[in-house]
Amino acid sequence: MAVRQLQKLGEQQTQLQKQVATNQRIFLPSDDPSAMTRMLSIGDEQNRIAQFKHNSGVASNLAQASYAGLNGLNDLAGRAGELATLGAGVLSADAAKAYGIEIDQLLEQAVQLGNTRFDGDYLYAGNALDTAPFEVTRDAGGRITVANYAGDMASASVRLSETALVSPRTTGDTNLGIRDFINQLVALRDALNANAPAAISAAGAGLETAVDPLLSAISENGALQLRIEVAQAQQNTRADSLETLASSEADVDLAATVVKLSQATTSYEAALASASKIMNLSLLDYLR
Repeated sequence: MAVRQLQKLGEQQTQLQKQVATNQRIFLPSDDPSAMTRMLSIGDEQNRIAQFKHNSGVASNLAQASYAGLNGLNDLAGRAGELATLGAGVLSADAAKAYGIEIDQLLEQAVQLGNTRFDGDYLYAGNALDTAPFEVTRDAGGRITVANYAGDMASASVRLSETALVSPRTTGDTNLGIRDFINQLVALRDALNANAPAAISAAGAGLETAVDPLLSAISENGALQLRIEVAQAQQNTRADSLETLASSEADVDLAATVVKLSQATTSYEAALASASKIMNLSLLDYLR
């Protein structure tokens, strides 16, 4: 009986020492089955939130990269519009040709932006991530004569929470808008090279129309980034709350546990002393 009591007190003392050392009160499911069940549920939710946070980071990076490219195209459109306005006036052949050369440079930049890669994938190709979305045909002098869209019209979604999905890449319609913008630059260049004011004015008007989808996409992208930021903040709040909840289940009340450990140590030492006396008396009885 005394030995069993000592074993029980010793185990209790060891458990309390582990709790004080680790600040944890549960090491095995048998320590508190109900709490362990709750902790497993919390852990599952924490894993889901970690995935959502990762998804939000991916979506944010894609949205920011898409915005940068669209904004770059809008900057090109601004300069092209200036050249269209200048070219619609009375120009010398040399001036018109110089403007045409600059539009050629803007064309090359537009195609380069349209075929931007991010993390190895094409940004403006829909789900055709390995396909350069904007294929161009060139004349004998190497100048772009037409651009075609080789991507697809789909756009993969990313899950930000149990109920929230976003598509951080541009839509197929936006990508077609980039194609149309490139082709309007071609029309403007050709009109400038021909030094034809009426054609230049028409190309300038067509350019303004082609830019509208890009401006809409830029606006939508800003709203998308805000939505992602809100989702990230919500997931961070959830993660913090779950961490607090997990701690309340698993962590010990250190002050109370130290008191219990002191009491257990005292009880163990007292029981050990008592058992020692009993064993000594029993030995004397045997010797008699």
